[in-house]
Amino acid sequence: MDMLMEVIVAVLILTGAFFLLVGSLGLVKLPDMMRRLHGPTKATTLGIGSLLIGSVIYFGALVGEFSFHELLITLFLFLTAPVSAQMLAKAHILRSKTDSSTLPPTGRAHGWATLDDQK
Repeated sequence: MDMLMEVIVAVLILTGAFFLLVGSLGLVKLPDMMRRLHGPTKATTLGIGSLLIGSVIYFGALVGEFSFHELLITLFLFLTAPVSAQMLAKAHILRSKTDSSTLPPTGRAHGWATLDDQK
């Protein structure tokens, strides 16, 4: 049983490290803000979540101490990362005149950003 748990924890840690590496490379290498936003919000969230879940399993099954704090951090991370990414993207669209002019029409009275005062 311990060997199976160690393998599961090792796979979660390696998966988390891979996603963190991919997210970090995406943050550094992608050309503009809207594309660069995907690195930390998608890949890095999965990486940190995988590491935290691996830590919860390790301390719960192998050490015998359940860590509720890491579970709460994982939940908080998965709830806040998409919301912050959407807020950053909307603010970028609102402030960038060149990006907002290339967007397709929404079919509504207001544009893509929440406070589109151009119309």
